[in-house]
Amino acid sequence: MTSKGQEKMSHQIAHASDEITIGIDISKERLDAYLHPAGIARQFPNDRKGHAQRIAWATPHQPTRLVFEATGRYHRALEMTLGKAELPAVKINPLQARRFAEATGKRVKTDPIDAAMLARFGVTMRPEVPPAKDETIDMLAELLAARRGLVKDRTAASNRGKSLTLALLKRQSEQHRKQIDSQIEAIDREWMSVLAGNQTLKARLDILLSIPGIGAATAIALLVDMPELGTMDAKQAASLAGLAPVTRQSGTWKGKSFIQGGRASIRQAIYMPALVAIRFNPPLKEKYEALRQAGKPAKVAIVAIMRRIVIIANALIRDNRHWTPDMAAVGAK
Repeated sequence: MTSKGQEKMSHQIAHASDEITIGIDISKERLDAYLHPAGIARQFPNDRKGHAQRIAWATPHQPTRLVFEATGRYHRALEMTLGKAELPAVKINPLQARRFAEATGKRVKTDPIDAAMLARFGVTMRPEVPPAKDETIDMLAELLAARRGLVKDRTAASNRGKSLTLALLKRQSEQHRKQIDSQIEAIDREWMSVLAGNQTLKARLDILLSIPGIGAATAIALLVDMPELGTMDAKQAASLAGLAPVTRQSGTWKGKSFIQGGRASIRQAIYMPALVAIRFNPPLKEKYEALRQAGKPAKVAIVAIMRRIVIIANALIRDNRHWTPDMAAVGAK
């Protein structure tokens, strides 16, 4: 490393050591917080009152980051509260936290220890602070979670119905499936009503819907699960979605690249649209067929199309423009 590079790294390390970072471990009943580098630990109830107390405690410290793990329904209220208070909240994947703890040799696991570990993760790794979610995104997230649950219920009901032989049970199964369909349709109407009150998000939705193969459910999923769209370069967008190939190489040995990490919910949302695009989006269909003819396995080619869709979505929102066929070349390399 050159002397200039060493000087830059030393400056970064010194700067990081001055940063105030708060780690928050979230459980159903409480929030365990750890203030780094002061080493102060606090506990708060995981309810509205506890969130207010936590904000009042954290704000005067002017933290650079407040780091917490994604824990499903338990973290959502906290995330929203931090956003309203304009505090720099960073939500990380639990796998990242676990790997970091293992790398630092931490074997004991308690909530206070986990909070301290999350604070140290923030200081060491310095993850990017994403844009704060607004109330509309939070409402859409709740509707999306409910819709995903109903879709699973519908699939299960359909599978059960195929094995029924009694007429009564068949009728009940069909009624149940229709009820689920009705509930899904109600959610679809509701989130369009919610978006009508937020012109910025509605414009982003219209941009995503302009991409052939992207439907309303997928567009909503991208708005909710990837609010950073439009603020990243192509590599960052692919990496955030867990669709960037990871190279494996040591000396003269070179293994096959693979994808890992990122946000699984985005990959799940993009998979079916990628299959649709392969059939009905001519530029992406051409790209898929070229990969297959080059000897790439079908799964690898599909992942490449998924990656292209995410990169295109990011570029379109960044440039505030709708899809045109020439956009298929974005992120081609």
